[in-house]
Amino acid sequence: MIHMIKLCVGVQTLEELESYRDERAHWWDADYGEDVHVHRTRMMPKQAKEMEGKSSLYWVIAGQVVARQPILRLAKFTNAEGKDYCDIIMARDMIRTVPYPKRPFQGWRYLRPEDAPPDIGANENAESLALAADLARLGLI
Repeated sequence: MIHMIKLCVGVQTLEELESYRDERAHWWDADYGEDVHVHRTRMMPKQAKEMEGKSSLYWVIAGQVVARQPILRLAKFTNAEGKDYCDIIMARDMIRTVPYPKRPFQGWRYLRPEDAPPDIGANENAESLALAADLARLGLI
């Protein structure tokens, strides 16, 4: 299994990403249903078969990995001009992760499971999230 990691350019918080994706959901020409979130990217992963239904897309927001979304499937999309894309069809749920610093990069990258930050439990409070973010910024986790 292998995950994907992607920068969320122009977004400063996870809440902003959630509102942005809901606002722009109608922009895509493909209909995958109401209970999914779709992100369109240029390149189809070579390891697509190993990823579908098993992997997650980890979001980097403001220089830190802060959340992930389970990847349900990857679909080829061809626009009216004949240009091919990859639709990453994900569960709508955003699963918060321990904030983990990540330098900028272009496009998406593979992320090995052992390099992925752990999920934050549902019982975590705001103080522990802030502490985890501070420790990550300092490079201590």
